[in-house]
Amino acid sequence: SIVNTECHVPKTFSDLAKIAAWGRLGLKGMAQQAFGNRSERASVILGDQGQLDLGDLVSTPTVAANDDEAPEDKPVIKRPRAKRGIMALPAHLERVEQVIDPQTLDCPCCAGRLHKIGEDASEALDWVPAIVRVIRTVRPRYACRNCREGVIQAPAPRRAIPGSMVTTSTLAWMATARFAWSIPLNRQLQMLAGQGAILDRALPSRWMRKIAWWLRSLYELQLAYIHAQSRIFCDETRMPVLEKGRKRTRITQFWAHACDDGPWSGPARPAVAYIHARGRGHAEARQQLAGYRGILQVDGYGAYKTLVRKGTEGVVLVFCLAHVRRKFVDAYRKSPSPVAAAIIGLIGEVYVIEARVRAGNAADRLAARQAETCKVMATIKTQIDDMLPRLSPKSDLAKAMRYTLNHWKGLTLFLEDGRIEVDTNTVERGMRNVAQGRKSSLFAGSEEGARTWAVLASLLQTARLNGLDPYTWLNDVLERIVNEEVMINDLHSLLAWNWRPATDRLEALVA
Repeated sequence: SIVNTECHVPKTFSDLAKIAAWGRLGLKGMAQQAFGNRSERASVILGDQGQLDLGDLVSTPTVAANDDEAPEDKPVIKRPRAKRGIMALPAHLERVEQVIDPQTLDCPCCAGRLHKIGEDASEALDWVPAIVRVIRTVRPRYACRNCREGVIQAPAPRRAIPGSMVTTSTLAWMATARFAWSIPLNRQLQMLAGQGAILDRALPSRWMRKIAWWLRSLYELQLAYIHAQSRIFCDETRMPVLEKGRKRTRITQFWAHACDDGPWSGPARPAVAYIHARGRGHAEARQQLAGYRGILQVDGYGAYKTLVRKGTEGVVLVFCLAHVRRKFVDAYRKSPSPVAAAIIGLIGEVYVIEARVRAGNAADRLAARQAETCKVMATIKTQIDDMLPRLSPKSDLAKAMRYTLNHWKGLTLFLEDGRIEVDTNTVERGMRNVAQGRKSSLFAGSEEGARTWAVLASLLQTARLNGLDPYTWLNDVLERIVNEEVMINDLHSLLAWNWRPATDRLEALVA
């Protein structure tokens, strides 16, 4: 036995075993919370309120804090399985017909000749692996037999990297795989090596920098387009960069500037531009947003508030309701409370209204918000004002309430303007591409590599946001820029929302 009369400790090995078993159950619960089935995890955090996106629209009823009552037997609700039928395959894909005849066309009864009376046909999507080939360019020289000056030869085709061993399409594929689909360059080299094409590891990085050099003017034009809008979103995320000559990384930042008026059928097309900077302070924010005038929708980070306090005129800060909900969800996770549950449920009602008026015009959104959402937001503020004095100032719930009150003006501006969104999910969705690339590549090799990352990821992510295949778009744009088919004053025609494939351009010219 283990005996200690001065403090409360386990007195037998059986007590220790019980505590160890309790600890294992706790760890199992945490693992289930993090990695379990979504339906099981949702029951721990107020249904679906932990999901901070517009798909999370189910309001949560108030849950009692005491759990000493006998549990009630609740009927098991069987959810119908989602119908996942076979969709029609795209008509533009090549059809390879495979006819399967019987082994014999003789009638099994009379041995007569069978004739076709019909057929059954089915289609299945087939995958043909990428073909790695070598383009051998031959330029014959011709000379005149009567003189020595009549030698002619066709000029060599222009390439994005003169004298390199890769074509523009190969460069476009590598850039798309790296910055749109988050496949590291080293892994791409392994894929090529599997087909017998072994390349130096240092080459792809230099190739990506050259592509970014060709596309920098288009990137700057896209950034200028975003800053020309009356309402933009901003956010920032960390970007580790390998320090030159040292075996460690330094944390820098990727700032994202985005715009999208699609939710209210406005003129601004979906676009995002990443800017690499060494820090995330007020100086970087002021430098990047110098000259901008309009609505800036952000989270509660202090650099944006300082930007407005220090004399930047014409900038109106709008804050994010999803960040507010996230704080209440975190507080509820640590200490379940009916007050937190009620507020999270009310925020869910706001999202229900927003989902109903999404894709309408600004006037309809504003009318619905003033008729319905104003009451919900007023109820939220009333509950916070009533409960905050009763809570401990150090509690997580009190901190969430103070955060809400401190940002209340910016949180409720969407009730006065139908163009404003309730959250910053527009720019946060654009950050997923950076986070995925950072997870697969761990860090940028240098600051120049980080700037290359910002340029190519901005253009390719914007192509995806506009419903384009990023490789098709990038390959065509590179070809036109390298071959000087598009001059600098017509560069706007290559932006994702203005770009047209070659067939569409020919049809337009004929028309």
